[in-house]
Amino acid sequence: MIIKPDKPKCHCGIFGIFGSQHASLQTYYGLHALQHRGQEAAGIVSKSFSAKGNSVFNIHKGVGLVTEVFEDKSIFHSLLPGRSAIGHNRYSTTGASKSRKNIQPFVVNYRMGNLAVSHNGNLTNAKQLREELVNDGAIFQTTSDTEVILHLIARSKLTNQIDQIKEALSKVEGAYSLVILTDDKLIATRDPFGFRPLALGKLHNAFVFASETCSFDLISASFIREVDPGELVVINDSTLSNGFPESYKINNLKFPQKHCIFEFIYFSRPDSFIFGHNVDKMRRRLGKVLARKHPVSDRDGEKVIVISVPDSSNTMALGYQTELEKLNINSKLEIGLIRSHYIGRTFILPGQEKREMGVRIKFNTVKGVLQGRTVVLIDDSIVRGTTSKQLVKLIREANPKEIHLRISSPPITHPCYYGMDFPSKEELIANRFNVDINSIKNYLEVDSLEYLTIDEMLEAVSEANAENFCTACFSGKYPSKIDPTLTKEMYEI
Repeated sequence: MIIKPDKPKCHCGIFGIFGSQHASLQTYYGLHALQHRGQEAAGIVSKSFSAKGNSVFNIHKGVGLVTEVFEDKSIFHSLLPGRSAIGHNRYSTTGASKSRKNIQPFVVNYRMGNLAVSHNGNLTNAKQLREELVNDGAIFQTTSDTEVILHLIARSKLTNQIDQIKEALSKVEGAYSLVILTDDKLIATRDPFGFRPLALGKLHNAFVFASETCSFDLISASFIREVDPGELVVINDSTLSNGFPESYKINNLKFPQKHCIFEFIYFSRPDSFIFGHNVDKMRRRLGKVLARKHPVSDRDGEKVIVISVPDSSNTMALGYQTELEKLNINSKLEIGLIRSHYIGRTFILPGQEKREMGVRIKFNTVKGVLQGRTVVLIDDSIVRGTTSKQLVKLIREANPKEIHLRISSPPITHPCYYGMDFPSKEELIANRFNVDINSIKNYLEVDSLEYLTIDEMLEAVSEANAENFCTACFSGKYPSKIDPTLTKEMYEI
């Protein structure tokens, strides 16, 4: 039996660098910092020159973690030379997406030269565009929606490469953060809604792009700013000379900003800066609002023990307990669950083993902390509910007085079409119980269960302007048009 992950998955992390003597090695480190965004496959493309002075695109990619794909460090000099490179971490969804042919970056050679691309997001009109391109004679090599962008660029009749890319992007809909490597430049862009993060930084004289700023910290690059929604940033040799990147707009249309709020709740590392704010700060605010709206006190006036589901909920638990103290509720933040970090990406159990073994392998309780106490368990979200149920069972074995579950996001009720992978709508626990919190509480066997409401969640991130966030997975209100025939099997990343 394969233990399915019981958290939403972000499809990708992307990185690019231009003007560095060690471009591919620094891309490797950048991808290492973004490993949490994709753990199934990784790849790097670098640009060098042949003996005749022609551009050469070098590529190495494979299935596995970054450290596994690039285990032989000599390849950065022997196989991936050059002063510019892009990289990609990938999380695969359906069976077809596990194919090696879908591992990015993708590389093509067309009439304007070489082109490589790394993509984070999901194109909501990829099915329609793909059918049009195939009917027009295009031959696709992968099942990825990213390849649609390459075909659109290659088929453009315009003579300027920047204009070709702008034209292609004006035809696609949905979410994309891209880094594109050409023979003479590095390009980064975000969709006009700004669903996914993308940052611009500098390392000595080189310029870098990454999904999150934690990549910059690892290579000691300085953060300059975020790539704006709908912006196309170009780095070339002139940029290295004058220090000023070129900036273009994909089009002149006005779009509301709709950042994925799950980047703050779960995906991004707490040490990253995205959407104009520190992730750590926003997670603390989520925890504080959760405590104000849904506090827990001990019925006998004893100390309440607040614990997190490590690691993504650690900061929220800190915010929750801090706010309980402000409410004059006697409480203490404790480490009640210990997480093993050495179980690998996928753990396969023999058929006779129960699902709960997957949780026991990953977590263990600190019994002395929990025994006889009122325990508040803080988690960022509940998807299927299978892990939550087994975690509660595990904590019960430590003989606490009570277990109260607090979730720092609303119930997940709808699929995401913008680069986040959920199970089917029917598998979501909120839908299985018709968003009846009491029924979910009884299923999970906790003494109480409370989620943040959508309004409460937006109150927590109001400092970042609550209107700028996409909440479609909670509300079903999608900021862009969605093809009603689109299913998870019809698109890939």
